[in-house]
Amino acid sequence: MEQFSFVVSDQESGRLDKVVTNHYPDLTRSKIQNLIKQEQILVNQAPTTNRYKVSENDVIDVTLPDPVEVSVKPEKMNLDIVFEDDDVIVVNKPQGMVVHPAPGHENGTLVNGLLDHAPLATVNGELRPGIVHRIDKDTSGLLMVAKNDQAMLSLSAQLKAKTNQRKYLAIVHGNFKEEAGTINAPIGRSKKDRKKMAIVEDGRPAVTHFKVLERFTDYTLIECELETGRTHQIRVHLKYIGHPVAGDPLYGPRNTLKGNGQFLHAKLLGFKHPRTGEELVFEVDPPQIFQDTLSKLRGI
Repeated sequence: MEQFSFVVSDQESGRLDKVVTNHYPDLTRSKIQNLIKQEQILVNQAPTTNRYKVSENDVIDVTLPDPVEVSVKPEKMNLDIVFEDDDVIVVNKPQGMVVHPAPGHENGTLVNGLLDHAPLATVNGELRPGIVHRIDKDTSGLLMVAKNDQAMLSLSAQLKAKTNQRKYLAIVHGNFKEEAGTINAPIGRSKKDRKKMAIVEDGRPAVTHFKVLERFTDYTLIECELETGRTHQIRVHLKYIGHPVAGDPLYGPRNTLKGNGQFLHAKLLGFKHPRTGEELVFEVDPPQIFQDTLSKLRGI
């Protein structure tokens, strides 16, 4: 358990949760709001609400409970395995599935199912065994998974060296003037909303290539190829250029295509086999709701 205190200065004003966020930027707004509800954040030694307006000289006490240990348990699942040998698994992750356990998502993740299916590399830690790279919960498509530490080190090195292939399909808002392009803009945690990523000057380098595949009245089907792999990279980059991914609940507009989250699918994955060096390329079709939505846009 950790405890912190601070006194509100004459230059601070506004809601309690916002003021605490300014003092402790590593804590998300939702985490701070939960701490207030749990009476772990006190004002002048008394509990209050998120909406409390702070005053000069208020004493704020913050208590951070010890983190809850998350254990990873194997679970029987019907996994869509595209390729598997002694070193690598290539799996087609369904939309709506979290890749690895975390607080709030201890069960039902891809890792839970993979652990029941086969031994996985351990070099990446207990919570992310075998996971070389991730895709978002509501993004579908291909992931490479390492079954041993040698494979993990090789596949991770390929990602770092940018020698692998990762291509995505996306239905996005609006129409493009160009047929293809590159988005080169650094990505980091949003200064305004800690749950979001954003284009920030001091962010990590991020490069996304795109090309138009099909045009509709208010939407466009594009292919994106990742050169880097930042959190939410495609979603943030496309919003940045004014073409947010359709159905995206975090970065898109409210008036959008109805589905099960963003219309984003990791369709192609290519890498060198960690043991043989053979070039492997895999490709899968998008989920049915993605295909049905394309049919509607085409007027079929």
